[in-house]
Amino acid sequence: MPRPSAHPDDPHYVHRTGWLRAAVLGANDGIVSVSSLILGVAAATPDRGAVMVAGVAGLVAGAMSMAAGEFISVSSQADSEAADIKREEQALVDTPEHELEELAAIYQARGLMPETALTVARELSAKDPLGAHVRDELGLSEHLAARPLQAALASGVTFSAAAAVPLVAAWLAPAGLIVALVLGVSVAVLAILGALGAQAGGAPLVPATVRVVGWGIFAMAVTAAIGSLFGVSV
Repeated sequence: MPRPSAHPDDPHYVHRTGWLRAAVLGANDGIVSVSSLILGVAAATPDRGAVMVAGVAGLVAGAMSMAAGEFISVSSQADSEAADIKREEQALVDTPEHELEELAAIYQARGLMPETALTVARELSAKDPLGAHVRDELGLSEHLAARPLQAALASGVTFSAAAAVPLVAAWLAPAGLIVALVLGVSVAVLAILGALGAQAGGAPLVPATVRVVGWGIFAMAVTAAIGSLFGVSV
């Protein structure tokens, strides 16, 4: 059962960072990579079939790559966290007094008087010594724990959904307007993505939107320019 918030009208958003980071990364990469691929191919050849094949291939390969990459990287993080927790658990068995002093030193460094810090360390250790060390020494918490499957699903699903937008735009675009329509639609969706990501994370709206749109336009422009100059897809 979730604990009640001390200020329900002004909630924190840190518990969303795990899936939100993966979701924003997946969606942004889906739009930018597939749009860039489509723009590069469309700038090199007017063949709609070639553009669509490249776009579909980019969507499928990108979604699989993003999901696998997130799962592997976050699994490595989870393994490291588990190893640190196990070492801390063993240290509590082997040298409990040293661990108590270490915990007290942490609280003292945060501003408590030595006597108060030792008292706090003893009281927390009496209830859950491992939890106290995991939280205050290792800096780990339930909200920020690595969740590989959650990150993989969030990244893969959002990549696919976002990548489908420029792909549909290319499919519906009249002949000769693929580049313009895909670019316009992609920039609009990037702006929406930046705003939604900022809102979900409780961050300032304008900087997040400008950052997402700016880097997306840069990536698409470079890819389209290469396709146009060399007449090849990239």
